[in-house]
Amino acid sequence: MPIEIKELHIKINVDENTSGTNAAAVDPGQIMRAISESVEQIVNIEQRKKER
Repeated sequence: MPIEIKELHIKINVDENTSGTNAAAVDPGQIMRAISESVEQIVNIEQRKKER
């Protein structure tokens, strides 16, 4: 029996570091690209399911 996902919740905990050692490791643009690629993949999966 197929599983249907109606909602997807993503929760991220971010700890702000005052020393700044991790600030260079996190690129906001890279995070946004990853999120947009994930959303695109979900939309593609949903479209393929509707075609069946």
